[in-house]
Amino acid sequence: MQTTSNVQAYRAGLLTFHADPAFSERAHSWYEDGLLIVADGKIQAIGDWATLRDTLSPDTPVTDYRGKIISAGFIDAHIHYPQTDMIASPAPGLLPWLEQYTFPTERAFADPAHAASVADFFLNELMRVGTTTALVYCTVHPQSVDAFFTASEERGLRMIAGKVMMDRNCPDFLSDTAEQGARETEELIKRWHNHGRSQYAITPRFAPTSTEAQMELAGALARKYPDTYLQTHVSENEDECKWVQQLYPNARSYLDVYDHYGMLRPRAVFGHCIWLDDQDRARMAETKSAAAVCPTSNLFLGSGLFDFEEADKTGMLMALATDVGAGTSFSMLQTMNEAYKVARLKGSYLPALRMFYLSTLGAARSLHLEGTIGSLAAGNEADFIVLDPQATPLLARRTGRTESLEEMLFALALLGDDRVISATYSAGKLVHKRES
Repeated sequence: MQTTSNVQAYRAGLLTFHADPAFSERAHSWYEDGLLIVADGKIQAIGDWATLRDTLSPDTPVTDYRGKIISAGFIDAHIHYPQTDMIASPAPGLLPWLEQYTFPTERAFADPAHAASVADFFLNELMRVGTTTALVYCTVHPQSVDAFFTASEERGLRMIAGKVMMDRNCPDFLSDTAEQGARETEELIKRWHNHGRSQYAITPRFAPTSTEAQMELAGALARKYPDTYLQTHVSENEDECKWVQQLYPNARSYLDVYDHYGMLRPRAVFGHCIWLDDQDRARMAETKSAAAVCPTSNLFLGSGLFDFEEADKTGMLMALATDVGAGTSFSMLQTMNEAYKVARLKGSYLPALRMFYLSTLGAARSLHLEGTIGSLAAGNEADFIVLDPQATPLLARRTGRTESLEEMLFALALLGDDRVISATYSAGKLVHKRES
């Protein structure tokens, strides 16, 4: 019998994953009337209410979420917190969008007070939409990283972030040097990596904004600190790909640029990956690097359509991501909505179970954090969300007619948004509750 005084229990429908539904018929567990037991910020047990209820001490509080679904918290594999205030900015493509909106907006993050204010709003928004972990780009300013991790640690969140490194093809007010970028990155690694629930990501923005000297130093840091993350962009836009070919004429492909500098490895996450070829995808799989798939951003900028079918042929790791502010929503449910349509346009099909997997356990596997977050397995950190199938009149009407879990999740993905998130928990602590 559970007798620890700080044990908390939650009764609801419980959904958790063990494997990728695309490759396993036993990829998930579903407890229609389930019990989730949490203590000391970690999951203690999961199972049927009828089976587990007698293990609870009589004084254990049980939060009743019957009629709702508890899932692991969503994981966003690619997002820019400094771009919060410029989301939904019009531009004819990626490169003019960067010049007209992104770089001027990021300039303000030289001010620590401004960085702290945006970080607060950004993290509150993530919690509101049920995202409990994100792989986050800061700006070139070290103070933007300090502000972000300070705010995330105040909330007890597991977050991964890093200072952007840029020493060419950007405004002077956002440029560092190869040596400065590497020095500041290493200082930030020592200050924040594995500090509480914070982890650091070495972050060369993308190959066109880093000289070969900076790429060499970023790769050296990736080898020196193998348990850090590395995040950047690759093969997002055809014009960008042509630009990279001009800047790095000896590289076989855009991805090969990063490979040359030793940046393909476990915990390396590459945003977009639209215009990869078969050799690139095989190399991603071989090195256990991951793709962050950003459908709302790719549609917004007209960048292209990610090919799920070709990616699956190689077994490469991938996760869904919002890419705010080119992405048009913080919500992983709205991201699933667009991912489904992208897949259809490429001639493949994403079941709802697969989309939820790519936003939870699949993302955790891409980040090499399986066993820590991403599922409701016993021993995992208790990051979970409560989904309300009756959050809107239309959802209530549609979900009242569903005949399977797949139909229910599909309705949530295609019709849902932030209103579906009834509550968000991080390390067992309630960090967001939807107002009625």
